[in-house]
Amino acid sequence: MKLTIIGSGYVGLTTGACFADVGHHVVCVDNDEQKVKTLLEGKIPIYEPGLEALVKKNVAARRLRFTSSTEEGVEHGEVLFIAVPTPPQADGSVDLSFIEKVAREIAQYLESYRVIVDKSTVPVKTGERVAQTIRRYAKPGVEFDVVSNPEFLREGSAVEDLMKPDRIVIGGNSDRALAIMQKVYEPFMAPVLVTDINSAELIKHAANSFLALKISYINAISEICEAAGADVIKVADGIGADKRIGRDFLSAGLGYGGSCFPKDIAAFIAISEQLGSPFTLLKEVERINARQIDRFVDSIREALWLLKDKRLAVWGLSFKPNTDDVRSSVAVNLVERLVAEGADVVVYDPKAMEKARGLPFADRIRFAASAMEAAQDAEALIIATEWPEFAGVDLAELREKMRTPLIFDGRNIFDPSAATSFGFQYRGIGRGVVPERV
Repeated sequence: MKLTIIGSGYVGLTTGACFADVGHHVVCVDNDEQKVKTLLEGKIPIYEPGLEALVKKNVAARRLRFTSSTEEGVEHGEVLFIAVPTPPQADGSVDLSFIEKVAREIAQYLESYRVIVDKSTVPVKTGERVAQTIRRYAKPGVEFDVVSNPEFLREGSAVEDLMKPDRIVIGGNSDRALAIMQKVYEPFMAPVLVTDINSAELIKHAANSFLALKISYINAISEICEAAGADVIKVADGIGADKRIGRDFLSAGLGYGGSCFPKDIAAFIAISEQLGSPFTLLKEVERINARQIDRFVDSIREALWLLKDKRLAVWGLSFKPNTDDVRSSVAVNLVERLVAEGADVVVYDPKAMEKARGLPFADRIRFAASAMEAAQDAEALIIATEWPEFAGVDLAELREKMRTPLIFDGRNIFDPSAATSFGFQYRGIGRGVVPERV
């Protein structure tokens, strides 16, 4: 089939590459001409495992191409996917101006029947607004249908998530459009859930909110574990062994971050209030998440007394491993707080260093070429992102590098007993009281 993806950011580019890889002919549109130029040169503006090879493979096979022309995209695609940004506004609600702009552009160039798909994460009833906008600006009599098809991609495993989805949600009110969408997804051999548009739009916000709730729940438990002298990992294992609950998203740490969860939880709160059914539980989820990093910074301050002029090594800047995304990263938030208190911060991240150099406070931190270089002469090591390479470091070598043997493990990647056996003072999240070796 001929498909068009409007918006070549994280979701759009990954979706386009994967659609092309199963045999569809895909045009990715973006109004950022520099980004399009970069893509045409074979360069990928984001880091996502497997994505660069997938893009190059399908460009070479002539199943994937890029353009800055919406007109070209509308002419090409039988199905037009809208995958543009939906950033948060000051009150937490969603800025839908990019969606509205694309809807008007599609209407301008629409000549014959198309299926228009909301792929971006949008508030419920957005599909209705998109349909109204296209109807208002399109030529009289031109046929189209609007469908909701939310994405469930996790940064760091997005290609696998799209190629091997656990479910595909398609919301629509037209049998013609639904049949076309099922044909689009036929190569993926995954369960398809067909709903009305409003239900499909709610599913994405409800899913992300539930996952954020699980994270905040185990982080609240971690605080109780610290007070009781229990180990949150053992507690999480016990909870997660219940098949009704599951172990995923029950890892205590610094809290959730990234480009999706904070935005989507705030948006769902705003949506619920606009609908007259306030989702107050999610406000507590946000409060717990904010408190988690406050508690962590307090523990660093308590151990070091004053942070001013202390040399601190921070491992991790991306909001999670296997991505270079530093948007709304808890690790970045943490570094900014340490810098604000006058700490001498040296950072290292396997993939996010280049993007971190663009942060507003980047000139006040130092960037190391490796994890061990960052730890050299450090008075404390802070683990902010759970990159696998950090968990596998030689603790004996690390101990020799550091000036004082103090570890603040914000992701619980080290075994406390192993750390203390090498002479470290160890503080994790919800790990109870870890005895220091004498």
